Amino acid sequence: MRISVIGCGYLGAVHASAMAELGHDVVGIDVDAAKIAELAAGRAPFFEPGLPEILASAIATGRLRFSTDIADADGAEVHFIAVGTPQAAATNAADLTFVDAAVESLLPHLAEGALVVGKSTVPVGTAARLAARIAVAAPHASLAWNPEFLREGYAVKDTLEPDRLVYGVADDRATSVLDQIYRAAIEAGTPRVVTDYATAELVKVAANAFLATKISFINAMGEIADATGADVTALADAIGHDARIGRRFLNAGVGFGGGCLPKDIRAFTARAEELGRGDSLAFLREVDEINLRQRQRVADLAVEAFGGSVHRKRIAVLGVTFKPESDDVRDSPALDVAVQLKGLGAEVIATDPEGVENARRRHPQLDYTTSTREALRGADLVVLVTEWREYRNLDPVETGRLVAAQRIIDGRNVLDAVAWRAAGWTYRGLGRP
Repeated sequence: MRISVIGCGYLGAVHASAMAELGHDVVGIDVDAAKIAELAAGRAPFFEPGLPEILASAIATGRLRFSTDIADADGAEVHFIAVGTPQAAATNAADLTFVDAAVESLLPHLAEGALVVGKSTVPVGTAARLAARIAVAAPHASLAWNPEFLREGYAVKDTLEPDRLVYGVADDRATSVLDQIYRAAIEAGTPRVVTDYATAELVKVAANAFLATKISFINAMGEIADATGADVTALADAIGHDARIGRRFLNAGVGFGGGCLPKDIRAFTARAEELGRGDSLAFLREVDEINLRQRQRVADLAVEAFGGSVHRKRIAVLGVTFKPESDDVRDSPALDVAVQLKGLGAEVIATDPEGVENARRRHPQLDYTTSTREALRGADLVVLVTEWREYRNLDPVETGRLVAAQRIIDGRNVLDAVAWRAAGWTYRGLGRP
């Protein structure tokens, strides 16, 4: 099919490349000329495993091109909206400026029978509003909502081999069109849920709210474990064997971050309040507070490690991205911890395999290196806050030869505490004795 993807950020660039990989004829459109130039040259403007390969492959076949001109969407049968919905500056609500602008810009370019498909994460009620706008300005076109469920680090796989497809539609024709687009996934047995606009919008935010709640729940249990001498990791293993609960996302640590979970649960709460149902999601405010408290707990453990002050102590912070296999530092717990320690007077040197340049742009006051050995050399304290494989696999004996003092805070609870202590380290995890 002929497809346009409006917005070529993280979501849009991956989606456009994947759709071309599946055999569709795709044009990606964005107002950011520098980003479009990078993509058109076959270079991914951010780190995402697998994206450079399918991007280059799709461009080479001629099935994928990029443009800054919305008129290049002319002739497309399907138009995906993949722009950002950041948190509004003054409130917790989602900022829909880019979504509204994308739809307005498309209206003059919608061919007979064209389908506009929303992929951006939006507050419930947005799709109905946009559908009404399209019905007035371009009655020959229609709208569907097809939320994304991408995990950074696995986004290409999640697009090509999704674990489910959700269609929010107003008619059977939209379902048929989306089935054509995702034929390979459907033939592979991917579950498909066809529903209304409101439910499709709620699926994404509800899923994110549930995952955020699960993470904050085990972190709350970690606080209780700290107070009682229990081991939160063993606790998670034990309750995770219950099929109703499951072990995934029960990893206590410094908490969640990134461009989705934090802003989505805040926007969900704000929308519930607008609907007069704020009490229904009041618990999400505590989920958010628990999550933010984890960052402070790591900083507090660092202060405690030195008997009350980190002033002039050299601290190696391992990781600045919000998760491994990504260069995303948006709302990153790791970067937040580094900034807090710097503010307390520590000499912080932060390292990360992929996120250093993005972190430097946001917080130039920190010292950075891409070398783990350089960060560790002469450190009075090591703080692991992003669970990159190379940090999980550090040898405690060899690492001990690099640092000035063998103190480590495992902010992700991924190290073998017994092995590190046996090597002479003072080890602290979150909720671990």
